[in-house]
Amino acid sequence: MSVVRINAITVPEGADEELARRFAARAGAVDRAEGFEGFELLRPTDGRRTWLVVTRWRDAASFDAWVASPAFAHGHRGPEQGQAAGEAPHPPLATASELWSFDVALATGPTLRDQPG
Repeated sequence: MSVVRINAITVPEGADEELARRFAARAGAVDRAEGFEGFELLRPTDGRRTWLVVTRWRDAASFDAWVASPAFAHGHRGPEQGQAAGEAPHPPLATASELWSFDVALATGPTLRDQPG
């Protein structure tokens, strides 16, 4: 079964829309990674300041390969690594980040690969 990796990102008050905008600008960047099965950005609705970036992978090796890839490095570089020509600096928004790792023990319902389109 799949593995799930969740990045729990603590975002300060007032930075929600900018975080959503940055993720939208990179939407699809991971889609062609070997073993990638799905992505969700979850916005808190209960007053918490922690957003969840949920990714699903065929196996742990596929996730590890993505994290080691140039595409991952490009999307996650900070101001200290420089920007592409003409790209404005993007200071970090998160005040904390934590990676959670899970194996899917049981799943029901349609999966992403079962969806039309």
